[in-house]
Amino acid sequence: MKVGLISDTHGVFSPQFRAFLEPVDEIWHAGDWGGDAAFAKQITDFKPVVGVYGNCDGYDIRGLFPEYQAFERDGLKVLMTHIGGYPGRYDFVAKGLICDVHPDLFVCGHSHILKVQWDDYFKMMTMNPGAAGLQGWQVMRTALRFEIKEGKVENLEVFNLPREQKI
Repeated sequence: MKVGLISDTHGVFSPQFRAFLEPVDEIWHAGDWGGDAAFAKQITDFKPVVGVYGNCDGYDIRGLFPEYQAFERDGLKVLMTHIGGYPGRYDFVAKGLICDVHPDLFVCGHSHILKVQWDDYFKMMTMNPGAAGLQGWQVMRTALRFEIKEGKVENLEVFNLPREQKI
């Protein structure tokens, strides 16, 4: 299974991101969609989506997506929420979810900083795809693409788009 991971689109789903995500089977969106239900439909019409809402999302998006998702894909147990943190510095709520779910992969957004890191304490991979949108201070807009095979993440790829390239 091929997965595309994005976050913090803030109402922007550029053609370059669409092209990068074209070969995936499913898109995971870690919150701060921006826009409204019509914007989310652009992405959900493109590919099947598993998503959560973010702190900047309004009631339209919160009505479509939950605060967190715990699910499994090809033997990989996944926990996704928008505000999460990273190993050694998890958000209080996220840490509670991690302790309850015991995921193999923890996915979050919010920081606009792309980070993939192993957590020795919780024995899980953590992923934050950074920000795909234009809102925020990031210099590069980013996304991740990877495969899941028998409970393992393989062939991880990073997509970078300079922020000044808006379309």
